[in-house]
Amino acid sequence: MIITPALAEETPQPSEAGSLEHGDAHQSAFPPFEAENFAPQLVWLALIFGVLYLLMSRLALPRVANILATRRTTIDADLEASRDLQAKAQSAARRNDETLRAKKEEAQQIGREAHEKIAAEIAAARHAAEQKFAAALAEAEARIAAEKSQALAHVEAIASDAAAAIVAKLTGATVDPSAVADAYRRVSVQ
Repeated sequence: MIITPALAEETPQPSEAGSLEHGDAHQSAFPPFEAENFAPQLVWLALIFGVLYLLMSRLALPRVANILATRRTTIDADLEASRDLQAKAQSAARRNDETLRAKKEEAQQIGREAHEKIAAEIAAARHAAEQKFAAALAEAEARIAAEKSQALAHVEAIASDAAAAIVAKLTGATVDPSAVADAYRRVSVQ
């Protein structure tokens, strides 16, 4: 409320008017607390409460209940969908684990087969090499034996010639090689 200078002049000031009279105090009481106003206030209270009750029960609360039901249905559907997706994911994970396990076993089996194949090839190559070396060794031993026997056959003649040369060198006399060969045979027989 805006106080204008004219209103300020009309309003009695406590200092000017002194104290208020009892009649003015009675008129300034709060109207809702006056006893003659209780009945109309109760009637208006009942009417407004009834109208609000009808509005709430017929319009607002059914809408809220519908919203809550829709929300509950949506949440339940989402939860069911998430459970289905989780079950599918777990099933896919199990299948993936089984596939991975099967592939690991298959890879291990392939590795074992390759290892066995390589081991068999190595064993065959070793056996062939051993046979080749055994044949070469037998041939070399036969050749050594032949050369040894040939050398031993000439040992007597070589020993006779060497003995004759030694005797000739030491004594200066010429020795008959057949006499040296006879002496060698007598010594080797004993």
